[in-house]
Amino acid sequence: MTSKQRTGLALALTGVGALSMALLSPVTQAGADGVRPECPRSLACDWVPAAYQQTGDPADKETYGNYDTADRPHTNKVAFIVLHDTEEDFDTTLKIFKNPLKQTSAHYVVRSGDGHVTQMVKGKDVAWQAGNWYLNSHSIGIEQEGVAVDGAKWYTPEMYRSTARLVRYLAAKYDIPLDRQHIIGHDGVPPTSASGTKNMHWDPGTYWDWNRFMALLGKPTVPGAPKSSELITVSPDFKRNQQAFRDCEKGVDLPVQGSSALPLHTAPSTEAPLFSDPGLHTDGSPGTNCVADWGSKISATQQAVVADHAPGWTAIWWYGRKAWFETPARSRNTTLPTSGHVVRPKAGRTDVPVYGVAYPEQSEYPADFTDKRVGAPLQYTIKAGQSYPGGGEAPTGFFYAPTIDSSYPYDHAYFAGKEKYVTVQIGHRIAFVKASDVDIVRTR
Repeated sequence: MTSKQRTGLALALTGVGALSMALLSPVTQAGADGVRPECPRSLACDWVPAAYQQTGDPADKETYGNYDTADRPHTNKVAFIVLHDTEEDFDTTLKIFKNPLKQTSAHYVVRSGDGHVTQMVKGKDVAWQAGNWYLNSHSIGIEQEGVAVDGAKWYTPEMYRSTARLVRYLAAKYDIPLDRQHIIGHDGVPPTSASGTKNMHWDPGTYWDWNRFMALLGKPTVPGAPKSSELITVSPDFKRNQQAFRDCEKGVDLPVQGSSALPLHTAPSTEAPLFSDPGLHTDGSPGTNCVADWGSKISATQQAVVADHAPGWTAIWWYGRKAWFETPARSRNTTLPTSGHVVRPKAGRTDVPVYGVAYPEQSEYPADFTDKRVGAPLQYTIKAGQSYPGGGEAPTGFFYAPTIDSSYPYDHAYFAGKEKYVTVQIGHRIAFVKASDVDIVRTR
């Protein structure tokens, strides 16, 4: 893919370097260019700008890094916050984002050892971070120093606290709901097309303690509905939820340890195959216990709709089928009944298309505009009789930014669409459906 597709390239794992900056007092520090970071007063932040410059022939305005200028939220609404891990040490991450040849960036980087926050892209601008241009255009990206397979070693109390303070500040600034359809991991970002599913990232991974983090946001998982509610929130205790996963890229079993993730099976038995995401396992093979196999597991604080029960097991709707996980009576709070909204197909609809973007219709672009982006359905559908958490309106629009200097017609324009989309938790990743295709129902 070219740089113009803004895929949010992965940072390469090179090991852990020494921290070079001392613990800072909770004040913001302006950069050499005089820019002050956008941070809450209670958080120590500084400003180190990511690269914004051309990388080739001066006449080639399309080849540059590492972000796009915009005027958010006046142009495109900021509706999501995406949490990553760096797969690099803090200092190296900053160097990567300052190198325009890397063509990747995030708005913020949080250091593991002391929770120090560095802002590198202004909130009004679009960082190249999520692997989905629609999400890039409508989100803030936060990189956290760490390596996903070693997450519990990197994700320190200081990091949790700093990231939570930053997310609360940003959510208030941009009016973003503090829920798991809007505060997502990189592993919650959908692909833009069916063919791109395998290329999606899975950080911050199974060892990020989502229960702990959402509690720090002031949104702990608590029962919010009668036990009979069809909507549940998964809430295993991180320390007690000891899971065995495998680093399949290195071919090694990871130590049994606490995790936010619960394995999903195709039937109510630990002997049944693990659930297979049809976008990840296109040959129909079973899911795996690979830590990177997001389709075979659900994460704490994610919501789902109950599809069935068996002794010691619960089935949920997941990527168009039933997925089963253990809910033994002795394990408290594995799931909690939840009040909220679910989406289901309108009467008479057998399959509702699911999208990874909420772009305008082709007819809504100017007639002389040549780069009309429209959404293509993913490999998932919502079938009659199924329901999924969600219902929050997603902004419909496409941000066109092909050059560094806005030298093309319509360059750096935001094209808003009239078709209304809503967000759904279709599986481990969020997605979007047309509001005209579904009913949004409040559960109790």
